[in-house]
Amino acid sequence: MRKLIPSWIRVPVVFFIIFGAVEFFIDSGEKPAFIEYPAVMLFLLLVLLILIAIEAIIGALENVMLHKLDGDAKARFLAEKESAYKFTWLKETYKKLLGSKPIEEEGEIILDHNYDGIKELDNNLPPWWLYAFYISIIFAFVYLAKYHVFNGDNQIDELETELAEARVAIEQYKKTAKNLVDANTVTQLTEAADLAAGKTIFQTNCVACHMADGGGGIGPNLTDKHWILGGNIKSVFTTVSEGGRSGKGMIAWKTQLKPLEMAQVSSYVLTFQGTTPANPKAAEGDIWIDENVEIETPPEIASDSLETVIN
Repeated sequence: MRKLIPSWIRVPVVFFIIFGAVEFFIDSGEKPAFIEYPAVMLFLLLVLLILIAIEAIIGALENVMLHKLDGDAKARFLAEKESAYKFTWLKETYKKLLGSKPIEEEGEIILDHNYDGIKELDNNLPPWWLYAFYISIIFAFVYLAKYHVFNGDNQIDELETELAEARVAIEQYKKTAKNLVDANTVTQLTEAADLAAGKTIFQTNCVACHMADGGGGIGPNLTDKHWILGGNIKSVFTTVSEGGRSGKGMIAWKTQLKPLEMAQVSSYVLTFQGTTPANPKAAEGDIWIDENVEIETPPEIASDSLETVIN
């Protein structure tokens, strides 16, 4: 059979059989094992080099033997080798896998059963069927060992892994897809382009109530530390999106502005903090203290407090 199958077919077939076995037994998630684990790639390259070396050595030995053959034997060998490259071995392989006898030899396997001239042949099971059956038995043992002895990942485990990876991918996507931002995921934008866009939105929609410098008019002063509905980015975004106090506050802008635009104008509003407007409106609401910001106690105060506790 080796003489009938060219080396350029043998090497890839054997290599991909080994490659498939490696991928089956090594769990590497979504990525192929040879990408996830460099050692696997080195192993496969080593296997490929060994296969090529074996073919080269066998080819060299064949050439040595060919020179030792006499005329007729050498001609037969070359004829076989030439016919191999015409893929005549496929036909021979098909016949062997079929396992049936030629019509001329069917008389040897005819049974005594005879019904209205119809006779039965005592054919053996086709070799291809037997090979498939044996392979299925081997596969069953491999499957049993992988999933029931070594506790390989089942479908539920794979589903949970994929769901976890999907959640991470969604969160990563939300960070880059600014138009998907909401009150829970919004963060204060600091890039010049975002603040410039927020300024444009503010000047178009907000100056009538808050003045261009944020000093306030109909709406509250945006430059002091007093806030009616909260002064962090999430609170300001929610106020812009949902509107102010019922009946006397700002309208809800979520029907007119996109999420990114609301995040931009909310971030721009926070830049008014600490500035001095021309005509500031009286403070409204309560002083806003961000609970997420830690207030550092001066060392001298901390020392006095410690001495008080000791005394």
